[in-house]
Amino acid sequence: MSLSAHRVALLVAANTALAPFAIDAYLPAMPALADAVGASIHRTELSISVFLLGFALGQLTCGPLSDRVGRKPVLLAGLTVFLIASLAITQVESLYTLWAFRFIQALGGGACVVNSAAIVRDCFSGREAAKVMSTMAMIMMLAPLAAPAVGSGLLYLADWWLIFVFLACYAGFLMWLLGTRLPETRDPHQPVASPRQVLANYASVFRHREAMGYICAVAMAFAGMFAFVTASPFLYMEYYGLSPAIYPLVFGANVVVMAASNRLNIRLLRRRSPQQNLALGLAIQWVVAMLLVGLVASGLDSLWTVVPLIMLFMGVMGLIAPNAISSLLDHFSHMSATATALLGSIQFTSGALSGVLVGAFEIESAWPMVLTMLGVATIGNSGLRVLAGRAGRE
Repeated sequence: MSLSAHRVALLVAANTALAPFAIDAYLPAMPALADAVGASIHRTELSISVFLLGFALGQLTCGPLSDRVGRKPVLLAGLTVFLIASLAITQVESLYTLWAFRFIQALGGGACVVNSAAIVRDCFSGREAAKVMSTMAMIMMLAPLAAPAVGSGLLYLADWWLIFVFLACYAGFLMWLLGTRLPETRDPHQPVASPRQVLANYASVFRHREAMGYICAVAMAFAGMFAFVTASPFLYMEYYGLSPAIYPLVFGANVVVMAASNRLNIRLLRRRSPQQNLALGLAIQWVVAMLLVGLVASGLDSLWTVVPLIMLFMGVMGLIAPNAISSLLDHFSHMSATATALLGSIQFTSGALSGVLVGAFEIESAWPMVLTMLGVATIGNSGLRVLAGRAGRE
């Protein structure tokens, strides 16, 4: 069935928004949730990393399944798991129970979101795919912009548990929307891969040097983003003294810049390649990370100096993610969900590990965040140059 770019962008953005809502909506409630489970805020923040690991595993296993049985069955099954786990989280009383249900919730979420890029690739290719992904990402940016504000409002109305009730309701809405509005986009004549072939498909992506350059680039940018996301509840609300009511506004400012860079990406694609925009975004991240390290080293870090730089670091994700994904999938149109699953599993695992680096040591400063951001930005830039070579910059 032929679908318009606008309709694909709207449906896929609604589906992809599940992840930022699941991650960002409960950030303002992190101190309250920490009290409820009897743990420190740093340990409670690690539930973000647990979620990212589950999300990575969900994508890795469900991507090939989507290529085999179709997009819609995997989407709807994943939403069901997500909904049930979200309701279960409302009853948790210990940190380890919270981690367990967040992991299960993420498995369902990963099964949903892994299909988003694959659906776009089913319908479009090349520059057109990159433009649709940018439009989709720009619409999707409303989710992390709204999520902390929604979480803060729900926290004010009741308590942290209401946030997870909201997530369950959103999953139910998606089940209805995608079940009734999205046709099956997988080509029914596409060959069905055996488990052995799936492993061979993953291996073929790993052996593709240029593709691994794009995966490295987006995974490291994602790791830098989640170094901030994991650190932000402590850093903004406890270290810099921001109130939970103002936190969503400062956090949401990052998303405004992301939306602007997505719009800029669409305009730049008229005369520049996706690979050129990708390289530009990575270079900006590295420079910003260096400036953040310099601020902390000089003792000049504060909300007024750190927030604008973080906005720029986070904002250029609009130049990095859509171009890296479209460049990757141009090489694997015959197994787009499998390639997307590998990309998603690597980027979410990278995000989880960066979150652990930031939160596990419970260091009361900005050093863990800024050093992690600089490290992953360096790896991302180097990986694109070494692995993708000239193709990654032209």
